Amino acid sequence: MVRAIILVRSPKKLIAARLRKVAQVTYSFPTSGQFDAVAVADVEDLGMIRDVACQIQAISGVERTETMVGVE
Repeated sequence: MVRAIILVRSPKKLIAARLRKVAQVTYSFPTSGQFDAVAVADVEDLGMIRDVACQIQAISGVERTETMVGVE
């Protein structure tokens, strides 16, 4: 299992709720600062992270994402 933390920039209200609709996103919440929300995704392998990031980038109003992979 691989965990990805995806930072999302979007001026849209309730973007965190929209992120939860992506199947692999297990948790999301709004933040203050440079990014507006964080999505936590748990996937089977590294290759799936790109797919999740692309799904998030396709959400209306998402301007930018930055992805970090959890290292244990």
